[in-house]
Amino acid sequence: MSNMLFRGIDIVDGTGDPRYRGDVVVTDGRITEIAAPGAIAGAERVFEGDNLVLAPGFIDMHAHSDLHLLTDPGHFPKISQGVTTEVIGQDGLSYAPVDEATLAVLRRQIAGWNGNPADLDFSWRTVGDYLDRLDAGITPNAAYLVPQGTLRLLVIGADQRPATTAEIDRMRELLAQGLAEGAVGMSSGLTYPPGMYADTAELAALCEVVAEAGGFYAPHHRSYGAGALEAYAEMIELARRTGCPVHLTHATMNFDPNRGRAPELLALIDTALADGCDISLDTYPYLPGSTTLSALLPSWAMSGGPDAALARLDDPGSRARIALDVTVKGSDGCHGVTVDWNTIQISGVAHRELDRHVGHTVADIALDEGLPPVEVFFDLLRRDELGTTILQHVGHEENVRAIMRHSRHMGGSDGLLVGERPHPRAWGTFPRYLGHYVRELGVLGLEECVHHLTGRPARRLRLRGRGLVLPGYVADLVVFDPAGVIDTATFENPKRQARGIVHVLVNGEFAIENGTPTGRLAGGALRLDPLRKETR
Repeated sequence: MSNMLFRGIDIVDGTGDPRYRGDVVVTDGRITEIAAPGAIAGAERVFEGDNLVLAPGFIDMHAHSDLHLLTDPGHFPKISQGVTTEVIGQDGLSYAPVDEATLAVLRRQIAGWNGNPADLDFSWRTVGDYLDRLDAGITPNAAYLVPQGTLRLLVIGADQRPATTAEIDRMRELLAQGLAEGAVGMSSGLTYPPGMYADTAELAALCEVVAEAGGFYAPHHRSYGAGALEAYAEMIELARRTGCPVHLTHATMNFDPNRGRAPELLALIDTALADGCDISLDTYPYLPGSTTLSALLPSWAMSGGPDAALARLDDPGSRARIALDVTVKGSDGCHGVTVDWNTIQISGVAHRELDRHVGHTVADIALDEGLPPVEVFFDLLRRDELGTTILQHVGHEENVRAIMRHSRHMGGSDGLLVGERPHPRAWGTFPRYLGHYVRELGVLGLEECVHHLTGRPARRLRLRGRGLVLPGYVADLVVFDPAGVIDTATFENPKRQARGIVHVLVNGEFAIENGTPTGRLAGGALRLDPLRKETR
């Protein structure tokens, strides 16, 4: 039996209650004792509090680490922030369940999110197989959402059309199987094909399955721009109609039409809560978003999959129609607003010969090359085979602050870990909450913020014995300096370790000790048990 003592440390326990000073003992992966300062004589290893805070490990409610966990299981960008659990399978597109043909399409379509590593063994096919692969050795814990767009691709293909009754039944069967194998719910990406081709009735039929299993639905809904409130309302109506808990993922109000309109969104949520709906949400503490350049295409242009989209980009008539949608009408892929090329900054490319464009906006590239911006858009999509990632500078600070104060708010990085200059949220989200929005701005109190990042998401995930600092709980813990914790990742230098995260424990083992990674792979998959309605 091995044990360690954190002596005289400030404990922020994840409940939102005031901090207190005490001694915390961890034995064989669990918190075994909490006592008054100095009450515990010693242990095999002793760590002095020294004005540090001990809290539950942070839970990233929206992560895009589906392949990074396998190719780089040490997972330093997230572990170094104090993240001990991630929720993956986001935005309706991931790699299970699949068959060979579906996997081939997904590897190309979301290469901008996750890369497309040639040397990775993609031999899994089911959700259970994928979770078993995670159990083979990763540093953090990971929970998986069955991606609705992947289900649609597997059953229907990439065409833009309604699902038949038989096809909906088959998607329900595959979803139920994924939940039985341990997925904690379902995600959607309703501005990404083919998930965006589903109507509300199709989504409701799937949400019924999720509700029965005790999971939750995490939609990236149909618009964060024009018609954003209507898009949120559609998702909330699914909760009313099916009884399924709904977690509104990266719940932002972006683009010019939504400046200052966060209170309207929060009123919509509060009304639903008062009506008995189970609604929660997450955000990242930054203004720009991040996605793929191909996401700006209208939905019809992506019908049929990547090869069909690339063929349309070679067709003059299709190019003219796309140009009209993105520059005049407002593409549904760009949330119903026209693209402002000054806000579209290249963050990563799949083909190295295009590296010179990283860090530049489409408008800047167009000026340098003497081309209309939409022609640069077409050229990059074709030459990079849809693999380009972007930053989209479309957020509003007043909305970010208002939404993070909500009583059902949680933290989600939405971080992409590929590309030369990815969004800094992949390296800085959780220290930025604690340093910038707690200590510097006072938007949230420390105890309240830690609750947003730990106990509250643990309850959403139905985690058994995780997410709080209590005796008997699993020792997923972070020790940080409240006076010094801060993100250092910037848009110019996004791959930089945060300051002030001293220790990180996953399942009672050090993943970070004195700010340095240990290389221990103590994490694994967290699986929902539909019979017990809890995740372990």
